[in-house]
Amino acid sequence: MDLSILIVNYNTCQLTVDCLRSVFASETGYTYEVIVIDNNSKDASVQTLREQFPQVKLIENTENTGFAKANNQGMAVSQGRYVLLLNSDTVIQTDTIQTMVAFMDDHPSVGASGCKIILPDGSLDKACKRGFPTPSASFYYAFGLSKLFPNNPRFNQYQLGYLDPDQEYPVDCLVGAFMLVRKETLEQVGGLDETFFMYGEDIDWCYRIKEAGWGIHYVPRTTIVHYKGGSARRRPFKIIYEFHRAMILFHRKHYRKKYNIWVNGAVYAGVGVKLVLSLLTNRLKPIRPATMSQTSSGGVEVKS
Repeated sequence: MDLSILIVNYNTCQLTVDCLRSVFASETGYTYEVIVIDNNSKDASVQTLREQFPQVKLIENTENTGFAKANNQGMAVSQGRYVLLLNSDTVIQTDTIQTMVAFMDDHPSVGASGCKIILPDGSLDKACKRGFPTPSASFYYAFGLSKLFPNNPRFNQYQLGYLDPDQEYPVDCLVGAFMLVRKETLEQVGGLDETFFMYGEDIDWCYRIKEAGWGIHYVPRTTIVHYKGGSARRRPFKIIYEFHRAMILFHRKHYRKKYNIWVNGAVYAGVGVKLVLSLLTNRLKPIRPATMSQTSSGGVEVKS
């Protein structure tokens, strides 16, 4: 088996159906399996997937385990030389599997790769190629300096906006919406950290992959579409909480010992301020529909 495609589903029946249709429409000479992990959905997901996609390996959880743990369940039974994390709210192109697996086969030192990801309006999903959220990178991003100086590498350490999105190059981290990982890399660094419930686990994984000496590459030879939830709608408290909690978890795990008490304190205070502002802003938005997608948003990217 060349590739194992892992899709976490949580009350996203139609989105998952559309995603699977795009996967099975792929034109590739590589063999692949599809593993869907359902996190105790309350909609018709399980029945629909069984009926329409009997070839899919379906793992049915009796509780919502979160994005990281669900993907780890899929990895545990995967048989491919590569593992692909693929969001349920994405649609891939017919050449995506062929292009990305071929790239990995041609670059044995690369542990993980990601393709170009665009949003429904045609704009770039900036989370698909990023630097690590160091305190300075997070500060420049959170307080708008990256927008004021879009072509300055110093102020764009996180989203790498100064780099051409149509060129390929090594990056620090990718997004869990589409991340292709070599099985040898997975066996060396382990799976996703289940301390992260549904944000930040992708950045943490990339950090560990690079620490282990593997390369991570952004490869815009093929493109997928990412149908994110509308940012203008109100989000449940748990979503906002987990988003900001992931920032703290990542900093404590990888940066706390590298910085003094003043820098660490500033980081924690900054996250706290952002959490409060996000909660206040969120209350002014329309209520999001009850059915929600549980997917990795790309970690510590600040949105309000």
